[in-house]
Amino acid sequence: MKQVVQNYKSGELAVLDVPVPGCKPGGVLVRSAYSLISTGTELMKVSEAGMSMLGKARSRPDQVAKVMQSVATNGVPATYRKVMGKLDSYTPLGYSLCGVVEQVGAGIDDVKVGDLVACAGNEHALHAELNWVPKNLYAPVPDGLAPRHAAFGTVGSIAMQGVRQGESQLGEVALVIGLGLIGQLVVQLLTASGVRVVGVDPDPVRCELAERLGAAACGDPASAAVEASVAELTDGHGVDQVYLAAGGGSNQPVELAARLCRDRGRVIDIGKCRLDLPWNAYYEKELDVRFSRSYGPGRYDPAYELEGRDYPIGYVRWTERRNLACFLDLVARGSVDVEPLVSHVADFDDAVETYQRLKDGELKAVAVLFRYPEHAAQEAEAEAPAVSVPAVKRPSGQVPTPTRAAKTPVRLAFVGAGNYATSMLLPHLAQRDGVELSTVVTTTALSAANAQRKFGFAEATTDLDAVLGDKSIDAVFVVTRHSSHADLTRKALLAGKTVFVEKPLALTEDELADVLAAVEESGNDRLQVGFNRRFAPLLLEARQRFGARTGPANLRYLVNAGRLQHGSWYLQQGSEGSRFAGEGGHFIDTASWLLDADPVSVYAVAPSGNEDLQVVLRYPDGSTATISYVTTGPASLPKETLDLVADGKALRLDDFVRASVYSRKKWVSSRLPKARDKGQNAELAAFIKAVRTGGPMPVPLESLVATTAATLAVQTGLAAGAPVTLEKRR
Repeated sequence: MKQVVQNYKSGELAVLDVPVPGCKPGGVLVRSAYSLISTGTELMKVSEAGMSMLGKARSRPDQVAKVMQSVATNGVPATYRKVMGKLDSYTPLGYSLCGVVEQVGAGIDDVKVGDLVACAGNEHALHAELNWVPKNLYAPVPDGLAPRHAAFGTVGSIAMQGVRQGESQLGEVALVIGLGLIGQLVVQLLTASGVRVVGVDPDPVRCELAERLGAAACGDPASAAVEASVAELTDGHGVDQVYLAAGGGSNQPVELAARLCRDRGRVIDIGKCRLDLPWNAYYEKELDVRFSRSYGPGRYDPAYELEGRDYPIGYVRWTERRNLACFLDLVARGSVDVEPLVSHVADFDDAVETYQRLKDGELKAVAVLFRYPEHAAQEAEAEAPAVSVPAVKRPSGQVPTPTRAAKTPVRLAFVGAGNYATSMLLPHLAQRDGVELSTVVTTTALSAANAQRKFGFAEATTDLDAVLGDKSIDAVFVVTRHSSHADLTRKALLAGKTVFVEKPLALTEDELADVLAAVEESGNDRLQVGFNRRFAPLLLEARQRFGARTGPANLRYLVNAGRLQHGSWYLQQGSEGSRFAGEGGHFIDTASWLLDADPVSVYAVAPSGNEDLQVVLRYPDGSTATISYVTTGPASLPKETLDLVADGKALRLDDFVRASVYSRKKWVSSRLPKARDKGQNAELAAFIKAVRTGGPMPVPLESLVATTAATLAVQTGLAAGAPVTLEKRR
């Protein structure tokens, strides 16, 4: 299928061939009929992409701060690879469309194949021929509403949420500053609510359009006519609400809002404009400044948007989905008219040219629609567009090929192509001789296409079964979200593949048991978990210089994990497990490797109110390892420090930058000049060697299972408040 994408680094726009997205449970696969260009938000993104690197940095100081923090934590080279990887990737455009349901995922019973739906979301309602859309981000289109009008659903919801934040009442007067697409819809929604509206925009054409659509008066922000109209409509008191629907770097909108608003009036920010509030003006009138968050309650909540958990209507009357349905109903009943806003309808194949014309100012538009080929053909054949479309035909699998012969490349498939895979694994594999990146599988089409372009995969797909059935693929990398690791690993083992799965191997005892059952059923134990620290060159050298030990050891490992950003999927504990369950195996594996044994018991304690942990591991010879996992430490503190003491000797590791061994003769490594090498490259080399030669896996399965069991025992111990004894597995 085709999708509109942009490279944020170069500014390149393209219509790209990408795999068809899979139809996951909890959502529907939608074939687009019309999608709407947001001439404000999207053009701002397109313009930013055309800036120099300095210009991009100035426009996004919040992202610059994150980069600097990453430099302090991971070093310059690793951060550079991560940032450049994100910048030099295709990103999607679009977030408002109407289309036909082509496939229904498990758990969906409110729509069927052939139904017309309006879709929302900058990850799900993209300018693409097909999109997978979760339940709470689509709404059925009322009978009789044209698809081109239903495509306005998302921007209509944005405008509606802004109006709801203003709490307008019958007979009030409102000022709408900025009469672009959102501003025009706000004008109509307010008018439909019995509110008299004054509009402000420097473009006389937009002012005239707003007056035709119901505004009492409109004018240039610098004109006296606007103030005169406000004075006349309000008896000189000022407007009850001001809606900021303008963009740009000028502070004029917020200053005008203060001047024309009444005492204790409300100022609602919907657009993205400068908000340098003049303190005296806002203080003296005691103005109420409010923000409108996109489509409504549920926005940015993964449980609502991705998992389909609705908010009870008695507590949250207007959610994203209910706003979307309400706006569609208003348009269907004629209370809001979007047709006058349509400045241009472009064929989807002309998307790049259309964006360029908008960016250059050649095409002056309030709203621009993309019309998709299949729907254009239907419109040419009939006055009313048909709703049903042919079902998606998916590949049934590839013809098996002979087993890899000697000296031929090791053929790899990746399931998942997120940030870790593209910054920490694939750069090493793409440069390695004797390795062929065969297929990348993702649930979202664009991430697969990005990985294919950047790393040279022969194929990109969303069909996992086709990969598992391909006999020519030697090994499968599972680099998805934590909740899917165990199931994907189980399937790949049963398919006879050698498997590299990023940590964790499993999130529950049952998942771990399922993986082991797959090993037993298939006889395939060719498994590696991404515990890379034991392969770090600095730690390997320090361990060698420390030498053998005869007595029990004491190991202390401080992990300054830091706070997660709001919205991180790591915080979805209901589906993805606790944070320590996701990454704690790294540190347990490192301790066990240094102590050359698997733990026999785990004791964990945690202060209430945060995710900080103290985990004490006991080993067969009496050695102990204490892992202090803290999320509340300062950002300036190194991320990982480790001390090992035994037999009158000590080993110290300082954040993979410097290592020391204290014995009869002290050894101190030179400070690493470049990156913190945490062992990914060496780990991959060992894994590829095992695949090529058929030799032993880099880490014994027993050790992988023991580390996973110990990680899971942390949560068990916290709940019980007592040590947990670990039974030998396998």
